[in-house]
Amino acid sequence: MDDELAERVRREAEVAALFNALKHGSDAQVGAIMGPLMGENPEFREYGDEIPGVVAPVVEDVNAMDAGEQRERLGELAPERVAELEAEDDEDDQPLPDLPNADAYEEIRMRCAPNPNGPWHIGHARMPAVIGTYAEEYDGEFVVRFDDTDPETKRPLLWAYDEILEEIDYLGFEPAAVYRASDRLETYYEHARDLIEMGGAYTCSCPGDEFSELKNSAEACPHREKDPEATLAEFEAMVDGEYDSGEMVLRVKTDIEHKNPAVRDWVAFRVIDTPHPREEAADYRCWPMLDFQSGVDDHLTGVTHIIRGIDLQDSAKRQQFVYDYFGWEYPEVIHWGHVQVDEYDVKMSTSTIRELVDAGELDGWDDPRAPTLPSVQRRGIRGEALVDAMVELGTSTSNVDLAMSSVYANNRELVDDGAPRQFLVRDGFDDRGSGHEASYGAVEVPVDGGPASAHPPVHPDHEDRGERDVPVGDAVLLEEADLPAVGERAWLKGYGPVRYDGERLEYLDASIDVVREEGVDVVHWVPADDNVPVRLRTVDGDVSGYAEPGFADVDPDTVVQFVRVGFARCDRHDDAESVAYYAHP
Repeated sequence: MDDELAERVRREAEVAALFNALKHGSDAQVGAIMGPLMGENPEFREYGDEIPGVVAPVVEDVNAMDAGEQRERLGELAPERVAELEAEDDEDDQPLPDLPNADAYEEIRMRCAPNPNGPWHIGHARMPAVIGTYAEEYDGEFVVRFDDTDPETKRPLLWAYDEILEEIDYLGFEPAAVYRASDRLETYYEHARDLIEMGGAYTCSCPGDEFSELKNSAEACPHREKDPEATLAEFEAMVDGEYDSGEMVLRVKTDIEHKNPAVRDWVAFRVIDTPHPREEAADYRCWPMLDFQSGVDDHLTGVTHIIRGIDLQDSAKRQQFVYDYFGWEYPEVIHWGHVQVDEYDVKMSTSTIRELVDAGELDGWDDPRAPTLPSVQRRGIRGEALVDAMVELGTSTSNVDLAMSSVYANNRELVDDGAPRQFLVRDGFDDRGSGHEASYGAVEVPVDGGPASAHPPVHPDHEDRGERDVPVGDAVLLEEADLPAVGERAWLKGYGPVRYDGERLEYLDASIDVVREEGVDVVHWVPADDNVPVRLRTVDGDVSGYAEPGFADVDPDTVVQFVRVGFARCDRHDDAESVAYYAHP
């Protein structure tokens, strides 16, 4: 590579590094800018082996600047890239598209309609995150309506009602009102009676497979032209519990030749013999199907905009017939794709998680291996971090992937400044059947010649918070991977330089320059005797280890940073050990 090309590489690398650092608010990385650099300058590719050596010192210089200097320098080299950053900043301020026809409504009102058959998994957080953000943006409000009208296949858990409301609070939102559909049966009955009197519904006793054949052939059910009086009498018999499950249903009369068979004369009410778990609803046997119940409730509670899954497009088509009968205006509808979450082995399904909890394969809904809101909350991840990541996904009709790394990055910004530092030496790993592998081992090594204790800062960015006192004693514990080779040096973090002679660590008279200039590894440690046994619960399994003595004084619910390990929430201090839940790196 000649000098002219090398200079061009340096110039392009500086622009790429400046842009990368400013965009992500962190140090630029050589690896992160190599792809764009080579892609935008294909003539560089034949020098691929030489270019990293030219780029690395440029990146170091960029990382030595503060953000203001970086932006000023980028403006000098490539003002169009500054404009690009500013445009991205504007987009970041409004990641959600405008609500359709928002100006047509005096007040925006949206709804979150959970089924209380268990706590929420992570994907469920998307709805309150987005509608709560919309409510704030439009100075509107949202309501919570528990769609609990299926006491059999999606049987509610009585404690899940309050649990879900607590999860909404954890995410940082407060609903304007809370409804339970199982409290509103009489309201649905009254609307069913009105619909029957209009000629818009009929009772049907056809076996399910028989009606399916008729429906798929666009042929009318023989009960379709039943007079309203007979239909009303049979519906009252359904309400009074005179039919068994599957014996009689009430159907909405739609278009029997509709191009979509799923819309043809759909079921509005059915009989369920299983009593509802709520005492207030235990005597009811005639239950509305979700499309009827939610359609009526959306109108009566003043919902202006509905967000629902792309797989529920037929719901609007079915409900539109009911709205037309009653002369109601249908709300605006936004359909979105499903959200998929990486990192977890457990399927993101309430029923699946419930089965694993019931079988004892998960310790509970807040087991760190469970992809649930109780779990991430117990790990010390703030609701705001999850909300911001969900909002960033927007409302695309395509399926979207939520990388937990984005949640972790958000949370790191929220907790880092307040998290005291602690040392933790990992010793063992129990994957608890997850199939993950990890190799840890603590080794005890005598220490000669150094100070009696170390005094690392409580937080490296806040001298005013003071120092920790970590006694060294006669020996320390190191993670096996951190033990220096015989004759090699290491820097015990917060303590100083040592050399390993094969049996012990000898304290050296050396400055921090051995780390900065000679590349001596910095390792964490704890005293061999005066330490705190810790069980660190993670997504992959439980890690056993030992923390510095001061961890015993950390209050439960405090998020700490175990140096070189990651952030964790102190859960409790038991007699035999302390327990912490791992949040993220």
